[in-house]
Amino acid sequence: QEQLVESGGGLVQAGDSLRLSCVASGSGRTFGSAAMGWFRQAPGQERDLVAAISWSGYSTYYVDSVKGRFTISRDNEKNTMYLQMNSLKPEDTAIYYCAGGAGWGGRPMVGDFDSWGQGIQVTVSS
Repeated sequence: QEQLVESGGGLVQAGDSLRLSCVASGSGRTFGSAAMGWFRQAPGQERDLVAAISWSGYSTYYVDSVKGRFTISRDNEKNTMYLQMNSLKPEDTAIYYCAGGAGWGGRPMVGDFDSWGQGIQVTVSS
């Protein structure tokens, strides 16, 4: 069973930057064979996909609200995935979750991911 652990969250002001990290461990070999993604969930809201990346890093997906501001990347040798978040806005405030799956066809969906981290808080003040 592969485990995912997020880090790098915190409280920042609008316009600041954060970089989230997700480290995988265990026998699942997520970074060797699987797609990865970041989700976020605000209080009272659904958990929504923010960005996703294929095993090779060639295919990426971003929700429209973060395009041009967030960058997803991965380092398979270090079993680590990153989400660089620039120009943060108060609307980005949420718990962010790291997730892994076997992959996707076309547009990635929630059902494509079956391994989850416990989440990390990102709060952006104005």
